Amino acid sequence: MNKGCAAVSWGPGRIDLFWVDDDSSLVHRAFQDGAWGTSESLGGTLTSPPAATAWAVDQLQVFAIFPDGELWNRYWDGDRWHDWESLGGELAGRPAASSWGADRIDVWAPGHDGDLWHRFWDGSRWVDWERLTG
Repeated sequence: MNKGCAAVSWGPGRIDLFWVDDDSSLVHRAFQDGAWGTSESLGGTLTSPPAATAWAVDQLQVFAIFPDGELWNRYWDGDRWHDWESLGGELAGRPAASSWGADRIDVWAPGHDGDLWHRFWDGSRWVDWERLTG
């Protein structure tokens, strides 16, 4: 597997870096105040590189595909990391994530069917998967 990494910034002087460890778990490390902090394990069993996005100051989300072929995510709410949750799907490959405003999160991933799939958070719920190609 390509271990891969993802980086995101939610404010000046801040970078959050994510990568897959040798045991397939997610690792996080933050750069702040001119220095890198200590690495922390965020767990999980990733079969894809992570994807990450920030949707507000001190608010970010990380995504990865797990062995069940579903997209899983964890998010930081400014105080703590929330547990992994499944967003479903029948996926393979590398996800991508983006945000174009407060409380708007978009994620894309290739499906087992060869098509590209999209799902988004509309500020109150995750909208169902939609096929973008095929």
